[in-house]
Amino acid sequence: MNHSAKVGTGFAIGMAKQISGLLSLLRVSPTHRFAVPPPRKRGGMWMGVCLALGLAACSPQGDRTQITVQRIFGECRANVPKDQAPLRNPDGECEILTGLIDRFQRENPDIDLKVNVVAWPGYDQLSAQYAAGDPPDVVSIHMSSIPDYQVRGLIVPVTPYLDKAGIDAGAFTPAARQGVMVKDAAYGLPFDNWTQLWHINTGLFRQAGLMRGSEPILPHSPEELLAQARQFKQATGKPYLVQSMINERAAYTRNLYTYLMNQQAVFFKNPKQITLNTPEARRIVGLFKQIYDEGLTTRDQDYPAATQGFLNGQGGVYLGGTWLIGTYENEAQTRGQPLYESYTVKPYPALFGPKQTAYVDGHAWVVSDRKRSAAQDEAVSRFLKFLYDHNYDWSRTGHLPTVQSVAESDAYLNLPHRRDIVSLSHTGQTLPPEVQRQFAIQDIIGDELFSAITGHKTIEQALTDAERRANDLLFHLL
Repeated sequence: MNHSAKVGTGFAIGMAKQISGLLSLLRVSPTHRFAVPPPRKRGGMWMGVCLALGLAACSPQGDRTQITVQRIFGECRANVPKDQAPLRNPDGECEILTGLIDRFQRENPDIDLKVNVVAWPGYDQLSAQYAAGDPPDVVSIHMSSIPDYQVRGLIVPVTPYLDKAGIDAGAFTPAARQGVMVKDAAYGLPFDNWTQLWHINTGLFRQAGLMRGSEPILPHSPEELLAQARQFKQATGKPYLVQSMINERAAYTRNLYTYLMNQQAVFFKNPKQITLNTPEARRIVGLFKQIYDEGLTTRDQDYPAATQGFLNGQGGVYLGGTWLIGTYENEAQTRGQPLYESYTVKPYPALFGPKQTAYVDGHAWVVSDRKRSAAQDEAVSRFLKFLYDHNYDWSRTGHLPTVQSVAESDAYLNLPHRRDIVSLSHTGQTLPPEVQRQFAIQDIIGDELFSAITGHKTIEQALTDAERRANDLLFHLL
């Protein structure tokens, strides 16, 4: 039952105390007036109450089965008229997901999908709903957050739902499986993987003599990176890197994770202990500090400023996410824009060893532990199957597909730049699946790395402090 129906029902019960003839008219004994149907199951008995009291809020819609779906990615109904194509930004996250949910509702008229759109990242709202005993049935969360809910029994394995839909876990890419599997059970339907990439201004690279034909020349070691960055700045007068250094501290952590993985360093020896003050980590932080000290990167820019700055041609390489591909590709197709015919994107180059990899996270759909009827479980299974079937549509956002057949399809590979990044669906790595509080750990590490790179702490002190703070957090987990 939706919120409006619950309000109407409560009002009807209260009014029944004052309208003595109503219960006899409806042949409902006062001792049975609380014998309501199961929660969220519409129909039957309350139609009489609603008609008698004239409560529009109660109006049932037949025997449709209701489930609640909660999502992030923004609200854009004004841009996506019901059952119509988006008026603009057709490859945007919000636009695609709004259209997909509309389509599911149209194709499944026996399911009443109650959709909650919450502000990113959505965890405050979700925590409040759990505290109130009313979590959504299906909710989109980050793969890195799955351990926080799984270990407390707040979400259930989705394997039974996938089995019912005929979906085998082997159908997902290696990076996707890493993100949702805990102790051999899938705790979410993987929706995408995302990571940071090198977004490259090929016009400026050409000006700096760093193009070979149509391909940018990328470094293969820290020394090559510094040499090319100096060459770039001398030729263009602009910094080689564009970075959001102010309010996106987690980006520092993702850089560190990627290049620790590149060195095949094991920095989580168990889920409650991280090791950071190591030669491998010191090499990485030392490189980014030297880039900062030599003015080979932008400084003092927050995320919006850095994102716009790269678009305006303020530097050669922007360390940004998969979700920016569509925005920058559109600019590259627009005559008169600084990126016109001057854009490509690549995975982070392997600087410290031969292993090409990257730290990846992703989005997944998880199922709460709330009680559901068999019909509601069937509706959940059908919704997950629908999202699985439309993984290609979601991959248009720029995020990596999670279904192996989509990653190998011509339709996906023919999207702009996808052949350059699709390898990350295999080589990308998440943190170990039992590590909790990954968002908080990212912020701790990023805060300390910022202090080291900008010279407020020595590299060794910053890594020591990051390690201590993160391990203190993990030690005190409930």
